[in-house]
Amino acid sequence: MMAVWIKDPLGILAEGAERGVVVSDGRIVELVPRGAEPLTQGASVFDAGRHTVLPGLINTHHHFYQTLTRATPAALDRTLFPWLEALYPIWARLTPESLDAAVTVAMSELLLSGCTTTTDHHYVFPAGLENAIDTEIAVAQRLGMRVVLTRGSMNRSKRDGGLPPDSVVQDEDTILADSERLIARYHDPSPEAMVQIALAPCSPFSVTTSLMKATAALAERTGVRLHTHLAETADEEAFCVATLGCRPLDYLEQCGWLNNRTWLAHGIHFDRNEITRLARAGTCVTHCPCSNQILGSGNCLVCEMEEAGLSVGLGVDGSASNSASNMIQEVRAAFLLQRGRYGVEKISHRDALRWATEGSAACIGRPELGRITVGMQADLALFAMDELRFSGALDPVAAVIVCGAHRADRVMVNGRWVVEDGAIPGLDLPALVRRHTAAAKTLHGA
Repeated sequence: MMAVWIKDPLGILAEGAERGVVVSDGRIVELVPRGAEPLTQGASVFDAGRHTVLPGLINTHHHFYQTLTRATPAALDRTLFPWLEALYPIWARLTPESLDAAVTVAMSELLLSGCTTTTDHHYVFPAGLENAIDTEIAVAQRLGMRVVLTRGSMNRSKRDGGLPPDSVVQDEDTILADSERLIARYHDPSPEAMVQIALAPCSPFSVTTSLMKATAALAERTGVRLHTHLAETADEEAFCVATLGCRPLDYLEQCGWLNNRTWLAHGIHFDRNEITRLARAGTCVTHCPCSNQILGSGNCLVCEMEEAGLSVGLGVDGSASNSASNMIQEVRAAFLLQRGRYGVEKISHRDALRWATEGSAACIGRPELGRITVGMQADLALFAMDELRFSGALDPVAAVIVCGAHRADRVMVNGRWVVEDGAIPGLDLPALVRRHTAAAKTLHGA
């Protein structure tokens, strides 16, 4: 690919790059300091004089299929367990066609919000949806998005004392066989990988101990990462104590999951000793501020975690709890929520941006992402600062967060523009909205 000089941005989240960056062959090859010209010869120029440049944002927890059940009346104003019970019967009617629409909407919304790498945690597999992860990979390749897709699973249904209906769970052998298939077919361990696979039993209350242990063993053997929900609600903690005889983190350790290949969604109800144990093991946590507040689950102890040496990332979580897939708005939500908890002296806009970039990169084991420096992957988000919301702003990097940016003007993934002038090239957005809306109505029986 031809080298591109992203020239003279209004602001950039990097040191020594006042005149921008040069990208080539999918990587950042040069930072151009104040008063200098690029050393790279023959680079084309993109004039970034109206933009703030950020590292591409990294979303480390999501459920794409849930874009079909946003603001569902039966699930409004409920805590996690009743919320799940209201939605499982609807999710059981997912089809390959409706999933394709849901995934396309989720990834498009993420890209348009400056997100360049996303995970997804898909764990519902009703009959006919056995190739759900393959569908997600096909959409990612169409849109040009970098993904770490987790093969989720549930094998403890209502008849076994769990929450999900029988129709959306699978048996352990089926889950493990498909996990191996996906890893062998799609997982790319290289630093420039566009597709990686991780393994993700849903939660302690929806999978068996046998599956948790077998998944950990498979991940170790194949070198992939592990992901699950943990310590999200007080109900989950009570379930673990009553059913398993221990707290959630103790259970995780018993199953062989407390290691540096694991990242956990939510992590709200860990105590100080557990945070120390997580940090010592190298396990990471994804903070999901919007979802946690909508469900009233609590607030992640981000400062205590970082002070202990634990890496914290950011995730939008599912669109049925967040009702959005907007990563830059999630950064602002994290900034406001944690500043409200810890105060002005402890939390700045740069902390929230770090969670969504370097912290998220640590969660998914991708140190080549999340920073603007030479040698890193060329994943960048550019926000145009000539919107009304930014008028009068003097610090362009801070303005993206404190003034409430909601849509990127340009997004680059692997050195290629995947968002141009606030749109995804080749994507008929009105047609997608019509297709997705029709799929949602059908799913709800409307």
